[in-house]
Amino acid sequence: MYAFEPDPAQPKAELYRELSDAARAITSGERDGVANMANVAALLWQFVPQLNWAGFYRMVDGELVLGPFQGKAACIRIPLGQGVCGVAAQSRETQLVEDVHAFPGHIACDGASQSELVVPVLRDGQLIAVIDLDSPELARFDAEDAQGIEALAAAISRVI
Repeated sequence: MYAFEPDPAQPKAELYRELSDAARAITSGERDGVANMANVAALLWQFVPQLNWAGFYRMVDGELVLGPFQGKAACIRIPLGQGVCGVAAQSRETQLVEDVHAFPGHIACDGASQSELVVPVLRDGQLIAVIDLDSPELARFDAEDAQGIEALAAAISRVI
């Protein structure tokens, strides 16, 4: 049994360090990438406040395909270069979007989403997935959130 109890009052850097530690602990020794993504999505939901969606899109045959997540039902396939996830996947760069309605080509899976953070997950230089976080608050994410999720992506890239 795992008992992770994040403290919402702690500094973000500490929260993200604990999140990465928890992800490493919960995926240790497990070879199934989908199971590991499912547990990491649950940890994201538990650790990161003010989310309405948290999860993965996997790179499959040249497009993003929905992976394990927490939140409302989501778009199943996203072409590279389309929407925030598709742009992050194509550019292999983190996308921090303060207002998704101002993002050209934003794909609205949940109309409540106002801001989004998408971080590519790379293994040996190859894109294998993106971590997608949505919030119902404008400008919910900042550079510290991006750095924390980038560290998480690096920590789990070998186990998903």
